[in-house]
Amino acid sequence: MIQMNLMMRGAVAGPLCFVLAGALFAGANTAVQGAGMVYGVPSPTIAFWQYAIACVVVLPLVWRSAWRTCRPVLHGVRVVLAAIGVQLWVAGLAHVPIWQAVALILTSPLFVTLGAGVLLGERLTGSRVLAVLMGAFGGVLILAPWQEAFTWAALLPVGAAAFWAASSLVTKHLATTEDAGTLTLLLLVLLVPVNGLAAIGSGFALVDGLWLVALAGLLVAGAQYLLALAYRLADAAYLQPFDHLKLPLNVGLGLVFFGFAPPGLMWVGAAVIIAASAWVMREEV
Repeated sequence: MIQMNLMMRGAVAGPLCFVLAGALFAGANTAVQGAGMVYGVPSPTIAFWQYAIACVVVLPLVWRSAWRTCRPVLHGVRVVLAAIGVQLWVAGLAHVPIWQAVALILTSPLFVTLGAGVLLGERLTGSRVLAVLMGAFGGVLILAPWQEAFTWAALLPVGAAAFWAASSLVTKHLATTEDAGTLTLLLLVLLVPVNGLAAIGSGFALVDGLWLVALAGLLVAGAQYLLALAYRLADAAYLQPFDHLKLPLNVGLGLVFFGFAPPGLMWVGAAVIIAASAWVMREEV
């Protein structure tokens, strides 16, 4: 009975943390795009300061408990994968509208769901796979990407999706032994020097757009902690349909702050996405 209650709590709390993390990431994406498109801050510089600020925010909160790990190699692999994804994502946001970038990042849940089944041994139930496909279909309805002229820059978010999916799988594997504080802090601490190497060419000076980059860092700090907590509470494959909720969040913020209005049946697509997420939760609770 106790085990059943814990499983049900994870089936609700896990997606809730996952969705809240997505909302914070959406706010961070909007701030990053503002810094790049409005103030012209180079994307490697944005990535460095964004994660440096996030690290400073998280450090005092989890300092005492976050350094105990017996799996440093896996943490290093996770950081390298995440760093490549961050660089590709920030570079993509500097060139394409946020709704287009988020549409292309939709491939990430597909990678994670498949990888969780093949590499982590999680159950690939029909409801999980179908919910992911429904969410992807909802994203297509929102964005109608066939009406847009894609450029090479549109491939950057796809690359970010692949590397973030791989990083998420490593995160889920680490979450079996590491707590959320360890997962969050070690990622942020190790990302700073990696992003610093990428920023050498563009420089570290940040004058215009400082407040936006700082805001992005604060939001990313909270999002990374919630994301790690979600992976501790629930299966990676189960969480992926809820990742599609970031579409209406990002699209809405892009519309409000930048006037990026995507073509397509936005509200119908959003309804499909929300329905897919609610359905898979109902099936497994």
